[in-house]
Amino acid sequence: MGRTFAYCRVGVAEPTLDDQLATMEAANYRIASYRAISESVSGAVPAMERPAFRTLVEHKLEPGDTLVVLALDRLGRDGIDLQRNVARLSEAGVRVVSLDLPVPDLASDEGRLVFRVFEAFADFERQRIAERTREGLARARRRGKALGRPVAVATTEKVQALKADGLSQSAAAARSGLSIATIKRHWNRRTTSES
Repeated sequence: MGRTFAYCRVGVAEPTLDDQLATMEAANYRIASYRAISESVSGAVPAMERPAFRTLVEHKLEPGDTLVVLALDRLGRDGIDLQRNVARLSEAGVRVVSLDLPVPDLASDEGRLVFRVFEAFADFERQRIAERTREGLARARRRGKALGRPVAVATTEKVQALKADGLSQSAAAARSGLSIATIKRHWNRRTTSES
């Protein structure tokens, strides 16, 4: 029999940790205080970028354990993040329970069905993001906006000055503090004054 953990977000707009644990206990999930992981962090932060959540997933949860949350948004910033994290936990043998769902246990047959619906929404969300990105790039091109990384004119001029001083590429890197890769990239570039 595995252990039961809780992951709780706490803060101004959130219930207190005690209130969240009381809700979980009312749903028959009794969690020892040392297994109640909480942090005050924005829901806009991807779950694996939240320090306490990451530590819980990478260093505390083991196969057979159960992770209980009040709401599905504790497990991800958006549909894509949520899908990725629930899949990661399931693959690690961790049972995931979200008390805001009609079927809280995502490991049950009904829970897996609910999760497949979330996966479909996450896939749709990924497609929409890609589509919006393509549309935005096309609009920018039509307006004549330069896309991509800006040209590093100052770096090119610095490298060209070092080259003009007769330095080798490695000597130029040592003197300038730039990496040898940067020196090589700018070694034969023309400066704007040469164009």
